[in-house]
Amino acid sequence: MSSRQVMNTSFNPLRIVNTYGAFGSITKDRTEVIIQGTSSLDPSDPNAVWEEYEFKCKPGNLTRRPCVISPYHYRLDWLMWFAAFQTYEQNEWLIHLAGKLLANDETATSLLAVNPFQDKAPPRWIRGEHYRYKFSRIWGTHASEGKWWIRKRIAQYFPPLNLAGLEKYFKSRSWPLPSPS
Repeated sequence: MSSRQVMNTSFNPLRIVNTYGAFGSITKDRTEVIIQGTSSLDPSDPNAVWEEYEFKCKPGNLTRRPCVISPYHYRLDWLMWFAAFQTYEQNEWLIHLAGKLLANDETATSLLAVNPFQDKAPPRWIRGEHYRYKFSRIWGTHASEGKWWIRKRIAQYFPPLNLAGLEKYFKSRSWPLPSPS
């Protein structure tokens, strides 16, 4: 570690932190982008079942215990945390990731903890939802239900996307359009 790196100036080697490390890992709440996919033909159908992709260490599943790693980060989880502070237009890589998830691309899904479409057809649609997460209170109702997190939906982060709709976007950036495996 170099003392010239700003993030390392506050690093305390004896303190265990989660994946967000020196950037304020222990906060009362945080915003998160949750990526979801559906096999529904119509993403606007109220009966469409949206399944969540889980990342290796970032908050997502309310009953999953917070991940503790130090001093390293899972890079994709870390990028997702920063993306939640901005819009998807400021994070084009998220749309690239969505395209790869729409194709069940192995290199992309290997970076995740849970791919709800593993060993089955890839999703027809992917969307991003923006949530505010906070820890549940130790003696509270949520904790008694086994939930580590309480979350509240803020808004849609990016609209439902499909591979056909992404074709022109990918082409304009000279990205190869993923093909479903």
